[in-house]
Amino acid sequence: MIDRLLGRAELKERIEELEEEKHHLERRAEAEEERRSEAVADRQRAEERVNELEHRIESLEERLGREAGAEASVEFRRVSDARGPRLSDILDRFRAVESDDPEGLLTAFVPSDDAVPTTVSEWFGDCTRLVRRAAPAVVLADDSGAVSAAIAPPIEPEPFDRWDDSFRLEEAWFRPSGRFAFALVRSDTFALGTYEGTERVAFEGFTSDVKEAHSKGGFSQGRFERRREGQIDDHLKKANRELAAVADAGDVDRVIAVGERSVLGEVREHAVVTDVSDATGKPKAALTDAFRDFWTARVHAI
Repeated sequence: MIDRLLGRAELKERIEELEEEKHHLERRAEAEEERRSEAVADRQRAEERVNELEHRIESLEERLGREAGAEASVEFRRVSDARGPRLSDILDRFRAVESDDPEGLLTAFVPSDDAVPTTVSEWFGDCTRLVRRAAPAVVLADDSGAVSAAIAPPIEPEPFDRWDDSFRLEEAWFRPSGRFAFALVRSDTFALGTYEGTERVAFEGFTSDVKEAHSKGGFSQGRFERRREGQIDDHLKKANRELAAVADAGDVDRVIAVGERSVLGEVREHAVVTDVSDATGKPKAALTDAFRDFWTARVHAI
């Protein structure tokens, strides 16, 4: 009664309201502080995750750099061409290698860069890229790692791969053997030799008059080209008759034909092996050059 008269009741009610409002504000402040703490914690966790990812990226970039450097450093130890006595010596050295383990030596013929046998890729690992670069090649390796090479043979065998106690290196893949015919065919030159091993025992050759360039005046360009193509056709028909005669005679083991890529397709039916050759000159000299180049093997030390 006295408090109401003196106005204390209203003051007390106001104080209670203010106290309640103060508590509410304190709770809001505490909640806001908690949210700020959580935000700080979230930010710290995010920063830690960013740092972790940066370190991981740096680590992966370093690894990528090492692998790129390693890939760039994988090269052949040596690349050389061998023919004649030199090639025979190299082949004999490999043939002399023997293993007490019946599966100690690997030989495989890899015909192309996209046909590497699993046995080869598993053994050579990162160096398989060198095998692909060397293909087509006969690949050699031993289980001690002492032998690691690829030799591109003039005569390609059927693809194979095997672990054995010796390397498989057949003479006929690399060196002239038996009795065979070897021909050089160009659009204006033909040369044919019969060989017994490395010795030529018979020879036939001829050249044909084939226009090389369109002279000014006279024929039109189209007429000139038709005339030139007719001259080449006549030349190749004559060459085909010679090849067919030697192939049908049956006194040679095989016929090999080399020459210009553009004309090899015309004589392919009479030859078991064909290859591109840039040998030029008079028939007999050109045949000698083509024969030497064909029986040259590229040796890669891996």
